Amino acid sequence: MTHSKSTRIIILILGDILTLALVTAFGFATHGTMTTAGMRMLSTFIPLLIAWVLLAIPHKLFELQVANQTRELWRPFWAMILAAPMAALLRGLWLGTPILPVFVIVLGGVSALGILAWRAIYLVISSRIRWKDG
Repeated sequence: MTHSKSTRIIILILGDILTLALVTAFGFATHGTMTTAGMRMLSTFIPLLIAWVLLAIPHKLFELQVANQTRELWRPFWAMILAAPMAALLRGLWLGTPILPVFVIVLGGVSALGILAWRAIYLVISSRIRWKDG
């Protein structure tokens, strides 16, 4: 099976998006509000996604030469740690609520671990598949 460079980038980005959606759902589930949250989940997911993209681009996290190297797995982890305060700020502005430091810490930690896990899975899968450069 061969995949072009653009296909690999799309897979990487979609995996990031799915990971952040799962992190968001996990947060609501741990608070016992998953079944009633509905559209409120967007008030966490969208700021988290925006903050992630704003940090991922300058840190070259959507570039395959970074994503395909084990020694670069620290990059998405620390970028997410840095993105968490921005995500919390955007969420606080959206909802008009104060930003709780514990929320920033938990959001950053869980999101960073989620992204790290996804990127490690991507790395393993990509190392086992024969890619076609394109």
